Amino acid sequence: MGRGKTVIRRIDNTTSRQVTFSKRKNGLLKKAKELGILCDAEVGLIVVSSTGKLYEYSSTRFGHRFHNLASIMSYLRV
Repeated sequence: MGRGKTVIRRIDNTTSRQVTFSKRKNGLLKKAKELGILCDAEVGLIVVSSTGKLYEYSSTRFGHRFHNLASIMSYLRV
């Protein structure tokens, strides 16, 4: 028997929300890395937490472009 369908909505409990963020962020970073390796793709992933902390992953060919959030935002506006 499989898991039930999870309702996607904001988690009210702060501690649970932070734990979920950490686990899902790590899973997302892993998937981005796998996508880049398996498909020989240039992958860039930016995650900003509710506290404003920046997490990023980029493939080696893609990563040299960005050094901070401001450079990322200016690139996305182009």
